Amino acid sequence: MLQDKSTRIIANWIFIGVSMLIIQVLLGGITRLTGSGLSITEWKPIMGAMPPMNEQAWQQTFERYQQIAQYKYLNQHFTVSDFKFIFFWEWFHRLWARLIGVVFLIPFIYFLVKGYFKKGMVAPLVILFVLGALQGAVGWIMVQSGLNDNDLYVSHLRLAAHFMSAMVLISYAVVFGLTLIVPSKDRLVQPGLKKGAIAITCLLFIQLVYGAFMAGLKAANVAPTWPDINGQMLPDALLTSGSFFYDMVHNKISVHFIHRTLAYILTVAVFSWWWKSRKITYSPAFNIAKNLAIILVLLQVSLGILSVITSPGITPGKFGLFEWMAQLHQLMGMLLLLSLVAVLYVTKSKSGRVERFRTLEKTSAVL
Repeated sequence: MLQDKSTRIIANWIFIGVSMLIIQVLLGGITRLTGSGLSITEWKPIMGAMPPMNEQAWQQTFERYQQIAQYKYLNQHFTVSDFKFIFFWEWFHRLWARLIGVVFLIPFIYFLVKGYFKKGMVAPLVILFVLGALQGAVGWIMVQSGLNDNDLYVSHLRLAAHFMSAMVLISYAVVFGLTLIVPSKDRLVQPGLKKGAIAITCLLFIQLVYGAFMAGLKAANVAPTWPDINGQMLPDALLTSGSFFYDMVHNKISVHFIHRTLAYILTVAVFSWWWKSRKITYSPAFNIAKNLAIILVLLQVSLGILSVITSPGITPGKFGLFEWMAQLHQLMGMLLLLSLVAVLYVTKSKSGRVERFRTLEKTSAVL
């Protein structure tokens, strides 16, 4: 796409949105790690932007929190002051989501009035807006799963749905942004590498789902050892319920084992793919994306190991070393996914006659 002034402005706007979405996911991680996710028991997309403004309002909000199981069985020692701490993180998480909506909607209207949008731009932006709205709805559905008399936390299945819907939203925004800034000459016809990247991305999606399961089940410290799992390489507690599906989704040790195993497989797969692609150097966009992928997967695994071995230091109500490792681990996972999304955009399976000739010519020059 022609890189005129309006296109560059829109691309910058999209990538500002991507950055804000990544921060939003990290705020969600802080909310979870501080046990703040169930502090706001109502969903008020408009009126809920303001926190309680006086002590009476705080007391009423605290009383609503006192009706759920998390307070009754876990936080019954809380005072209003304790409650204000966890309330802040959930409120700020929701406030940031509202801010993202403002940053999207107001410039969208301005650009539309000014005629900045080229043909084909509006539909992807509308899809982004719909995906963002759905993300908010999925988040509330997740919160509702913990607002009862039985559950101390939200459902890890709904947490995974909330997290992965955010990943779909961010990935879609990145692809749209790349269509605006990556010249067609930087896109490669590499069907083999593209197929490999697709397979790795699918595997990473499964890994991210299991990462959300780990977070929701609080499964890091059920096996705070490495490289073994509580002294075993293949834990005896993998299949204990009699139901394979139940164990793969709900058994903490099984989820922990799968998450670790997928990490090792991903590391080998990304390294093998990177090794095959290392001689392709004539596309700046591809070079950046492929090198980021190998760096990020190594960081991701290292931070995962550090998260596991520091998990015995978890202290309720405090944000310590484990929480920092877990947050950085989540961030590297998101960035790894986005690097692979960039690879998928930059590589193509087929080309026209002119593009094929250009690709062969450049490949010959490299060789």
